[in-house]
Amino acid sequence: MLVDGSSELEITHVCEVAARVTGTTGAGIMLMAGDVARGSLGTTDRTSATIEELQFALGEGPCVDAYQSDARIDEPDLAHPAVPRWLAFAGSAVDAGAAAVFCFPLHLGGVRLGALDLYRTTPGPLSDDEAADAVELADIATRAVLVLQADAAPGRLAAELEAGSDLQLVVHQATGMIAAQLDVGVAQALISLRAYAFGNERPLAEVAADVVERRVRFGPPRDLAAVAP
Repeated sequence: MLVDGSSELEITHVCEVAARVTGTTGAGIMLMAGDVARGSLGTTDRTSATIEELQFALGEGPCVDAYQSDARIDEPDLAHPAVPRWLAFAGSAVDAGAAAVFCFPLHLGGVRLGALDLYRTTPGPLSDDEAADAVELADIATRAVLVLQADAAPGRLAAELEAGSDLQLVVHQATGMIAAQLDVGVAQALISLRAYAFGNERPLAEVAADVVERRVRFGPPRDLAAVAP
């Protein structure tokens, strides 16, 4: 498979090939920036989409760890891990149908872009050949993203990536508003938004929409959030 300079690069096709050649059920590609999940560039099915949505909403999971550690992350038995991790993510991912997850960082030299994630509906590890194929597919995905990003202005995301990924713009809008309301940085504002959504068992995007529409307002740090009358 070759990657050229066309803006018609099929990120979703890369996911489909990755799932097929590794013998997994589904795959997705998560875009990351500054240790923050930016959204999904492509997925093969509803479960893989849910896996990425959960990581975006919770700020934890195998893609986040693969990106931050710049290393492969394997969890062959998500429901009964040898070492428990991702306490918020794991149970919801299992409920969505994932029994095992495997993530491979998208990187080239010192440049880190995100992660390729694979899942299976049955527990069990990848074989050595399957893992080697996943590494090659992660490299292809990395080059595809870099081609699309090549003409973007410094510090900006390429229009093709903006259009092709689920960046949850409402979440970013809400995060900026919360940062102003709490007088904190954007990273802390996103943590506050996630904590509120998780604590109230609501989807992150739904709470973000309430913030943008001023139905929910975050007060000073001593009063995490107050619903506007």
